[in-house]
Amino acid sequence: MPLEIATIPCLTDNYAYLLRDVETGQVALVDAPDDAPIRAALDDLGWNLDQILITHHHSDHIDGVESLRETFKCLVSGAKADRHRLPKMDVELAEGDTVKVGNTQGRVFEVYGHTIGHIAFYFPTAKALFSADSLMTMGCGRIVEGTAPQMWESLCKLAVLPGDTIVHTGHEYTAANTRFALTIDPDNAALLARAEAVTAMRAAGLPTVPSLLSDELDTNPFLRAVAPEVKAHIGMPKATDAEAFAEIRKRKDKF
Repeated sequence: MPLEIATIPCLTDNYAYLLRDVETGQVALVDAPDDAPIRAALDDLGWNLDQILITHHHSDHIDGVESLRETFKCLVSGAKADRHRLPKMDVELAEGDTVKVGNTQGRVFEVYGHTIGHIAFYFPTAKALFSADSLMTMGCGRIVEGTAPQMWESLCKLAVLPGDTIVHTGHEYTAANTRFALTIDPDNAALLARAEAVTAMRAAGLPTVPSLLSDELDTNPFLRAVAPEVKAHIGMPKATDAEAFAEIRKRKDKF
């Protein structure tokens, strides 16, 4: 693989990710919830930090940026649309732009919904997606600033990536997301099996992220809004996919 990826637990339930290009040794960080665990990981791995890629403006994704920038003199990149509430950026990004970690190139997606200005990073040769609080393991981010149609459009962008894409999300919410999923899609054999696996992983203190996109397509209730059986179960057999998604998101908010 062109990238070595290290998953860094931060705060209570956040994740940051370190990406090292194997050919050049260049290292990027996706989100900086807290600088201390990231510094510890860099020290343990013997890596430097060359750049920080920010997904969105919430404090639990950016609070460590300035401290890390001061120490490592690294570049900071984030959404142009969010420049007014992100740390000072060296590179401003928008839909379709590219980023590079050493010789490994990634693509920027605008994935509005959780926030306006949220972006995701996809590195095709590494089969790696960093979706933060848009597409999440067994879920999607709460719609804080955007609309349900915007979030659905964002999820649709990511759902068409190759099924072997590895999805790296922003939080360890999988157990709660799975309990909700079972209320929406209770007869889904793949979901029932995954629920057992998630329970076992959490009981063992193991992270449930990252995950395979193919597994998300089979079990994530928000991506399953396209399925006739899901629409029937929520009492909306004739709904559009977007309408079914909006109803599922509404139910999750109250769950």
